[in-house]
Amino acid sequence: MTSARIPLRDTLLDLFRTERQFLLFIGLAFIVVGAATPYPDVARWVGFMLAAYSTIANDSIQTLGTFIASNEHRPWWVLWIFIGGVFLATIAYGWAVADPPGDVSYGRLTSDAFNTMPTSFNFFQVAAPLFLIVLTRLRMPVSTTFLILSCFATEVKGISDVLMKSVAGYGVAFVLGAIVFAATARLFVRFRDTKAHPMWVPAQWISTAVLWSTWIMQDMANLAVYLPRTLSFTQFLIFSAVIFLGTGFLLYLRGDKIQRVVTEKSSVVDIRAATLVDFVYAFILFGFVKISTIPMSTTWVFIGLLAGRELALILMRASGRPIREGARLVGRDLLFVTIGLIVSIGIAYLANPVFHDMVLDALGG
Repeated sequence: MTSARIPLRDTLLDLFRTERQFLLFIGLAFIVVGAATPYPDVARWVGFMLAAYSTIANDSIQTLGTFIASNEHRPWWVLWIFIGGVFLATIAYGWAVADPPGDVSYGRLTSDAFNTMPTSFNFFQVAAPLFLIVLTRLRMPVSTTFLILSCFATEVKGISDVLMKSVAGYGVAFVLGAIVFAATARLFVRFRDTKAHPMWVPAQWISTAVLWSTWIMQDMANLAVYLPRTLSFTQFLIFSAVIFLGTGFLLYLRGDKIQRVVTEKSSVVDIRAATLVDFVYAFILFGFVKISTIPMSTTWVFIGLLAGRELALILMRASGRPIREGARLVGRDLLFVTIGLIVSIGIAYLANPVFHDMVLDALGG
């Protein structure tokens, strides 16, 4: 009798399929964090590696979600070569031309609140990405920017600026998403049951490359905050290799559980719809990149865009979904990012004395 061969992807997914196994992994990771925290040179790289995977895993729904959903028929390694290549090109260019030299954050860590490299760490600063992994497990899209950067801000203004810019990003994305997809809804209804022209394939890959590159410019600060503000060549190679390999693992798993935040929305597996989502999202992010170097939550922007799109398609009767169900999806996503914000505030309160004092002042204590 021959035994059925179990694919490696299924084996990896099974590894953390039960809550007991997942909690065991998280518990062991917390032990590693606790052991590393007293040693800054070790803690910064442990924190970075945890942040690298947790940030990309949670934020993958924004930049790669529609790409993964509409390319399920392609081998994972083809997607990895493409996505990994865009990452390496973007981060290498940023590192080479940065001012100051060696900065991989595209200037997002040059403000007074974030321009100082941590010389020591407390437990919650290093463990913050583990909380993000738990929230990702629960399929909650979280503001990784707020969760991680708030643990390191040296000024109250830096935290409030990130929050205000993120909320503004949600509003802008909601409105623009509603306008664009209301205007194009009828076209998608007309051609929904027709085969997409072959030119949509390169169009989507180009839109994904632009979006992924723009996201890297915005969100590398969440990883680099643990590290020296200027990386040597060796440090840059380690930084790039960790993220490159982590991205490949994520694509091998096809986005894992949080991918459902994208696939449950209307028509995102249609390459035409996916391409338009990516172009609009990239346009919004690029606009905020140019407005200021203040970090922002790209998650809030993406959830706002999906919310505006979903409601526009429902109101234009282009999704085949009742308005109550659409409102439920939009409300649930907003609830989840709000829960993530509350958790982030709690972690920042424990990890950052600046944030701790700000909360006490706000409460009159």
